[in-house]
Formats: sequence, structure tokens, C-alpha cells
Amino acid sequence: MTASVSTDLASVTRAEVEDFLYREAALLDAWELDEWFALFDSTLRYVVPCNDTPDGDPARDLVLIDDDELRLRLRVERLNSRKAHREYPHSRTNHQIYNVMLAPVSDDELPVTALFTVWRFRNGKASSYVGRHHYRLVAHGGELRIRSKRAVLDMTELRPAGDLAIIL
Repeated sequence: MTASVSTDLASVTRAEVEDFLYREAALLDAWELDEWFALFDSTLRYVVPCNDTPDGDPARDLVLIDDDELRLRLRVERLNSRKAHREYPHSRTNHQIYNVMLAPVSDDELPVTALFTVWRFRNGKASSYVGRHHYRLVAHGGELRIRSKRAVLDMTELRPAGDLAIIL
């Protein structure tokens, strides 16, 4: 259950945003992907740019992931099924969120940045992904929702992690 927040985004506190982001991380670690997907606004965007173009625009640059509502729903369905061979059985993950910073509300969205480390444990190996999330949060019915999430990797290459089959 999500805690109720003010519909006035300007009065949302960092503690409320942190609780929301911690809940998101816990849902991902528990592979509760349907509940995680429910945290998003219907006009969602989930982007992971390539390591060499962290400011890349999906309209003109190659990106690792560029999901709208349909693509993200299909990604969740695939990860929940046996069709995602890279993630069946599921990896164990540990999403760590820290250094959460709120910017002033703009266009009815609350811009938020947070650093992250995601540990992935699979087949006796541990790998990690390190970077920063750029969120655009909105309020719907007294609850925060993610309108966009951009996961910018600080790693110079993905080779140590192997692939990006999990959700950051």
C-alpha cells in the first residue's frame, strides 16, 4: 500500500519521495513486477541510454531501453514468464537508492534524481550496475506515480555485468 501524499507536488517532502523510491526498489527485488508497473503513470517513459551517450535522446541516439506503456507492460509480462530465458529462474537482486534530491516542481511534475547501485546474483556470479535515476513524478489520487524514469549508468561499459536483463 502506498502512503498518501499531497496532491500539491510542491509540498511533497523528500522523506515521502524516499519512501516511494524504497518501495519501488523493494518491489523490484521481490520480483513483484506487476505491482512495480502499477507505480507508473499511463503516459510513462522508461529509458536506459547507452554508456557512451548518457544524455542520448531516444529519438536520435541508440539507447539500451526506450519503453513506453505498451513496451514496459510487455517487458513485465515477459520477465514474469518463462520466455525470458536470461531471467528464468529469476536473478536475485538488491536495489540500493541513495542521495535523493528533489528539484522545484515544473509542469505539474516533480523532478527527482537519486543515485543507485543494483546488485545482481545469478549462477554463482555477482555483478553490479551503478548510476543515477532521473525521475519525473506526478500525483494521482493522492499517490505518487512515475511519469518517466531514466537510468543513466556511470559504468564505462557493460562487460563486467554481462547484460541488462533486469530492470534498474
